[in-house]
Amino acid sequence: MRKNYELEKRKYIIGGFIVIIVLIYIVRLFNLQVMDSNYKQFADSNAFMRKTLYPSRGMIRDRNGKLVVYNQPAYDVMMIPRNVQEFDTIDFCNTLGITVDAFHKRIADMKDRRLNPGYSSYTPQKFITQISAKDYGRLAEKLYRFPGFFIQQRILRQYVTSTAGNVLGNIREVNQTDIERDPYYAAGDYCGDLGVEKSYEEYLRGEKGVEILYRDAYGRIQGRYEDGAHDIAPVSGRDLTLSLDIDLQQYGEQLMQNKIGAIVAIEPATGEILALVSSPTYDPKLLVGRERGKNYRALINDFYKPLFDRALKGAYPPGSTFKPSQGLILRQENIITLSTAYPCYHGFISGGLRVGCHGHGSPITLQPALQTSCNAFFCWGLKAMLDGHRSKYGSVAEAFEVWKRHLVSLGYGYRLGVDLPGESRGFIPNANFYNKWYGENHWSANTIISIAIGQGEISATPLQIANLCATIANRGHFITPHAVKSIQDTVMPEEYVTKRYPTIDRTYFEEVATGMRMAVTGGTCRLANLKDIEVCGKTGTAQNPHGKDHSAFIGFAPYHDPKIAICVYVENAGFGATYGVPIGSLMIEKYLTDTIAPERKYLEERMFNSNTIISSGVKKH
Repeated sequence: MRKNYELEKRKYIIGGFIVIIVLIYIVRLFNLQVMDSNYKQFADSNAFMRKTLYPSRGMIRDRNGKLVVYNQPAYDVMMIPRNVQEFDTIDFCNTLGITVDAFHKRIADMKDRRLNPGYSSYTPQKFITQISAKDYGRLAEKLYRFPGFFIQQRILRQYVTSTAGNVLGNIREVNQTDIERDPYYAAGDYCGDLGVEKSYEEYLRGEKGVEILYRDAYGRIQGRYEDGAHDIAPVSGRDLTLSLDIDLQQYGEQLMQNKIGAIVAIEPATGEILALVSSPTYDPKLLVGRERGKNYRALINDFYKPLFDRALKGAYPPGSTFKPSQGLILRQENIITLSTAYPCYHGFISGGLRVGCHGHGSPITLQPALQTSCNAFFCWGLKAMLDGHRSKYGSVAEAFEVWKRHLVSLGYGYRLGVDLPGESRGFIPNANFYNKWYGENHWSANTIISIAIGQGEISATPLQIANLCATIANRGHFITPHAVKSIQDTVMPEEYVTKRYPTIDRTYFEEVATGMRMAVTGGTCRLANLKDIEVCGKTGTAQNPHGKDHSAFIGFAPYHDPKIAICVYVENAGFGATYGVPIGSLMIEKYLTDTIAPERKYLEERMFNSNTIISSGVKKH
């Protein structure tokens, strides 16, 4: 009999189709039962409800043990859309004090995946956040009438004072980026935003727990599954102890009210930040609760930018507070000795270039130059290093790179690494910067002479300037500044306990400290002279091309056993001695003695009541 090859082919084709269909069914079943979590969620949700248990967030205290931030219970109304059955919508809305239109809008927003990317009808969704205790009580009594809804307890931050908003930060609801970056978070969770709440989030947040409840055939909760045998208890977050003295912080904010600028105070021996004032500031309580969004927008739109932390992010010309660093470099490089004298006849004059100064003796050496804040001395010193020692360095550019490397070792030009978000690096130019600007081998000390006195292209943050002062106070080392003193049951990161040594010999720091002491006893910082406390200081009047000069001051005390180093920077406030010195000396006195001497009360009152924003002409347009 003749074989039918066409029939034979059809048999294989039909068999192939059957195999493909079977494979499709297998793959689909595998996806549904193994890969697709929605199927599992649906199956589980018929019998179980997994309720997240949120941990208590770590509390925050100041260096003296004073409670600063604590927790208060808050309540969110949650719903599982798949489990919602018919209920009295009007009764529900009246119980929560919302309109029916608001109810329907919340439901629509919840289901809008553009607004709520993690939406699933099988999982708990947030309906309304942070209801009052009164609303919670009313709803709890009636909750059985509203199937599919339940109450989720959460933690709300509370602040003991209205101080240190820029350091403490706040918490906010997570966004999709947070969820994708860290699997810990789910929609509706909260995380730290700004300040230590952000930088220490992983310590503060703790670990979430879960409670498994089981349902009956009608979807009603019947109790804990197997008496809680499978529940996981939450683990509380770790408490933080700030390095801040909250009373000193509050005092600094009072002194800086109606002013724009910053105060940074550091304990030299430890690098612990005692006060970090940014002005204008804001009350951290504004960023708590259901009004957070509205208040946050108002702060963002405020002309004076209270959310901008000027202590960490403000890049300012350091002005004459930069001169101690120049003295250190000139001594380290053997450009000068303590007896080297430069002329100052009301300024620096070289090749037709003039940098002005004020009346004092001439010629002048290093320590009296620090005492009187002589511009000419440091301009001559930089000129001698860049132009007068080419045989030592090879070229102006190479000499400049040596100068820059010393500055970087002193903490300028790069982020110090403070344990708070948003730190700026400031700016210290390199030789390539000037090669591009002026052309290679077409610039000299005269071209860039203003950098010798902290002007020109130089910029630094108040934190960096305060850190230089702490380095001088320590006579040649610093520890990276940090705002947290300790973490509960945890060793502090190594960078906040390790000494960092600049490229300057210790001997030269002692010489500069002596010059700064002379500035207080008989120079530009006389207002900082305190009875029974040896204060060292340096004024700064930083030129501002956009208006009135900035007033600055650095200082430390006591001279031989430093407990505090400080930088004060007040924008558009004139001479350093006008605002920088009084504020800095009052902060030092307050910290070391816990009071202000009666004969200096007038100074305190003047700082409390002065308004440099109005006098500077900086105002809203």
